[in-house]
This record gives sequence, C-alpha cells and structure tokens, in this order.
Amino acid sequence: MKLKILVGTMTSTADYVAQAIQMDCADLVSDIEVQLMDGLDISVFDGTAEEDAIYLICSSTYGQGDVPDNARLLYDSLDAQPKFLGHVRYGVIALGDRTYLQTFCFGGKKFDERLQGLGAQRIGEVWCHDASAGTLPETEGAAWCREWLALALSSTPSTETA
Repeated sequence: MKLKILVGTMTSTADYVAQAIQMDCADLVSDIEVQLMDGLDISVFDGTAEEDAIYLICSSTYGQGDVPDNARLLYDSLDAQPKFLGHVRYGVIALGDRTYLQTFCFGGKKFDERLQGLGAQRIGEVWCHDASAGTLPETEGAAWCREWLALALSSTPSTETA
C-alpha cells in the first residue's frame, strides 16, 4: 500500500505534521509520499495504477475559514473540473484554532466535503487539531494517523480470489 499525503499549508505546520507521519508510520506503510499541494489539480487522483494507494489530506485553515493559498488550485479544480472519484480512499487532518469557532478547521473540512461530493470514500472521521489547545499537532497527528492507518489497512479491498 502507498500513502500519499497532500499538504495544504501557509506556515508549514501541516507540512511538519505530514513529515512526522512519514517518519512515525514507516513501520505500517512502506511507501509514504509527502507532496505539497502547490500546482496540483484534480488529476492528482488519476494515479489509479496504484489501486492500493490511499490519500491523506493534511490542511491548515487560513483567513475566514479558507484553504491555504498553496491548496487553492487543487480545491477549486474539484469543483471546476468535477469527475467521479469513487476509486479514491482518503482521510483528512484538519488544522485550526478553536478561538475561531465559526470556521474551526474549515480548510480540511472543505476538502472533505468536495471529495465526498465526487464519490471519494473517506476512511474514518476527519481529525481536527486545535492550535489553541497547547498540544503539538505533529505528535498528535502521528498518533492519530497510526490508528487511522490500522483502520485503512483493515478495510483495504482484497485483490485475492477465493
């Protein structure tokens, strides 16, 4: 199985979380790729040659509940160039600050909403980290990802025939 972590970030926090996951979860998944969303569009999900690949959206929230600038092209392309993404299995790490309650973690939540609308299959629940809680998103994100990967691995479609 391959894990592709797509990172939307303004201040590199989401990238730090993705790198922590890459290091901490290498014993669970041998191939973990971290990719900044810069310049990506919906075609990033076309790689069906790797049918056992799963995606992890790791996005901060910016401004008034927006996706980060480097994620804008990908996010907008999910609406502007819609296509069925039923083959895509994914999870979401959403970073935010609960002091902005009305837009808390909206960066990741917006990606989740768009992906579900295109038929992608989310594994587990969206994980939200609160920057105002005083905890490290890298540490908590890697711990959450270990549990999420266990769920993802147990629900991987089998290619074996009985």
